[in-house]
Amino acid sequence: MTGPRIGVVIVDDQALFRAGIAMLLQSQPDLDLLGEAGDGAEAIEVVGRVRPDVVLMDLRMPVMDGIEATSALLRRADPPRVVVLTTFDLDEAAARALRAGASGFLLKDAEPEFLLAAIRTVHGGSAVIAPGAVTALLQHLGDAAPVAPPEAFGALTEREREIFLLAARGLSNAEIARREFVSEATVKTHVSRILAKLQLRDRVQLVVYAYDHRLV
Repeated sequence: MTGPRIGVVIVDDQALFRAGIAMLLQSQPDLDLLGEAGDGAEAIEVVGRVRPDVVLMDLRMPVMDGIEATSALLRRADPPRVVVLTTFDLDEAAARALRAGASGFLLKDAEPEFLLAAIRTVHGGSAVIAPGAVTALLQHLGDAAPVAPPEAFGALTEREREIFLLAARGLSNAEIARREFVSEATVKTHVSRILAKLQLRDRVQLVVYAYDHRLV
C-alpha cells in the first residue's frame, strides 16, 4: 500500500488487549505503532512525546478515563484523531467522548479489518461509527439541553442546509446522492463546504452539532 505512514498510539488498561492490537498494527505496511499507554494520564504524556496521527482510546480506565483524556488531547495545538474503543454498545460515556471531539466509535470486538479501515478513514479526515450505533448515538445526543445555533449556520445556502440535515440523520454520501439525484462527488463537495463554514472536523462532529442545536 502506498501513501503516508500513519502513526498510532494504543490507550487501554488491559495489557493483553494492547498486545493484540499491536500485533495487528505491526502487520500493516502503512501503520506505525508509536506507543502505548495504560490510562488517560499516561496517554497525554505519550502522545505529547511521539505525536501520533491516530489514538485508539479506551473509555473506562483508572487514573484518568478516556473521555477526559480525549478532551485534553483535542485541546492541543496539533491534536491527533481519536477513535474510542469500548466493550459496551454506545452509551452515555461514548456519546460524551464523541461530543468531546473523538472522530470515531468502535466496539472492541470489531473485525480486525474494520478497525484497520477505521484508522485509515479517520486519518483521511472522515469519521467512523460502529455499524448499527448511529441510532443509539442520536438518542444519547438528543437528551442534551438545546443550544441556539450560532450565526455560522445562517451562512449555509439552502442546498447546504438540505445536505446538512440528511448527513446529520446519519445518511452516507451515497445515500444522500441517491435521494437528492446528484453525484456522490457533488455531495462530498457540499459536505466539505458545510464542515468548513461551521468549523467542524468531520461528520461525527456535524451530527453532534445538529443535535446540540436541535436542528434535527
